[in-house]
Amino acid sequence: MALLITDECIACDACREECPNEAIEENDPVYIIDPDRCTECVGHFDEPQCIAVCPVDCIISDPDNVENIDELKFKFEKLQEEE
Repeated sequence: MALLITDECIACDACREECPNEAIEENDPVYIIDPDRCTECVGHFDEPQCIAVCPVDCIISDPDNVENIDELKFKFEKLQEEE
Protein backbone atom coordinates (compact mmCIF):
# COMPACT_ATOMS: atom_id res chain seq x y z
CA MET A 1 0.00 0.00 0.00
CA ALA A 2 1.39 3.39 -0.89
CA LEU A 3 1.56 6.06 1.75
CA LEU A 4 -0.27 9.37 1.95
CA ILE A 5 0.63 12.68 3.57
CA THR A 6 -2.28 14.30 5.38
CA ASP A 7 -3.17 17.98 5.76
CA GLU A 8 -1.31 18.04 9.08
CA CYS A 9 1.98 18.20 7.12
CA ILE A 10 4.15 21.17 8.13
CA ALA A 11 6.32 20.95 4.99
CA CYS A 12 9.48 20.45 7.04
CA ASP A 13 11.20 18.52 4.20
CA ALA A 14 12.39 15.70 6.50
CA CYS A 15 10.51 12.97 4.63
CA ARG A 16 11.53 13.99 1.12
CA GLU A 17 15.23 13.59 1.87
CA GLU A 18 14.68 10.12 3.36
CA CYS A 19 12.68 8.60 0.48
CA PRO A 20 14.90 6.17 -1.47
CA ASN A 21 12.47 6.14 -4.40
CA GLU A 22 12.16 9.92 -4.73
CA ALA A 23 8.40 9.50 -4.38
CA ILE A 24 7.85 12.58 -2.21
CA GLU A 25 7.46 15.98 -3.80
CA GLU A 26 6.99 19.46 -2.46
CA ASN A 27 3.47 20.75 -3.06
CA ASP A 28 1.46 23.67 -1.80
CA PRO A 29 0.70 23.64 1.08
CA VAL A 30 1.68 20.06 1.99
CA TYR A 31 4.01 17.49 0.46
CA ILE A 32 2.62 14.66 -1.67
CA ILE A 33 3.65 11.05 -2.27
CA ASP A 34 3.55 9.60 -5.78
CA PRO A 35 1.79 6.22 -5.31
CA ASP A 36 3.48 4.88 -8.45
CA ARG A 37 6.91 5.33 -6.82
CA CYS A 38 6.11 4.57 -3.17
CA THR A 39 7.09 1.04 -2.09
CA GLU A 40 6.91 1.82 1.65
CA CYS A 41 10.69 1.36 1.46
CA VAL A 42 10.33 -2.34 0.55
CA GLY A 43 13.63 -3.32 -1.04
CA HIS A 44 15.52 -0.62 0.83
CA PHE A 45 14.60 -0.66 4.54
CA ASP A 46 12.54 -2.66 7.04
CA GLU A 47 10.12 0.23 7.61
CA PRO A 48 9.06 3.38 5.76
CA GLN A 49 11.70 6.00 6.43
CA CYS A 50 9.34 8.92 5.88
CA ILE A 51 7.13 7.78 8.76
CA ALA A 52 10.19 7.31 10.99
CA VAL A 53 11.37 10.91 10.51
CA CYS A 54 8.03 12.75 10.36
CA PRO A 55 7.83 15.08 13.38
CA VAL A 56 4.03 15.43 13.22
CA ASP A 57 3.00 11.86 12.32
CA CYS A 58 1.08 12.95 9.23
CA ILE A 59 1.98 10.01 6.96
CA ILE A 60 -0.59 7.22 6.77
CA SER A 61 -1.48 4.25 4.56
CA ASP A 62 -3.28 5.38 1.42
CA PRO A 63 -6.67 3.60 1.33
CA ASP A 64 -6.92 4.30 -2.43
CA ASN A 65 -3.66 2.45 -3.18
CA VAL A 66 -3.78 -0.89 -1.39
CA GLU A 67 -0.89 -3.23 -2.28
CA ASN A 68 0.46 -6.38 -0.70
CA ILE A 69 4.14 -7.10 -0.05
CA ASP A 70 4.58 -8.94 -3.36
CA GLU A 71 3.16 -6.00 -5.30
CA LEU A 72 5.47 -3.61 -3.45
CA LYS A 73 8.47 -5.84 -4.24
CA PHE A 74 7.45 -5.92 -7.91
CA LYS A 75 7.16 -2.13 -7.99
CA PHE A 76 10.60 -1.85 -6.34
CA GLU A 77 12.12 -4.10 -9.01
CA LYS A 78 10.53 -2.07 -11.82
CA LEU A 79 11.85 1.18 -10.32
CA GLN A 80 15.34 -0.34 -10.14
CA GLU A 81 15.15 -1.22 -13.84
CA GLU A 82 14.39 2.43 -14.65
CA GLU A 83 17.68 3.60 -13.12
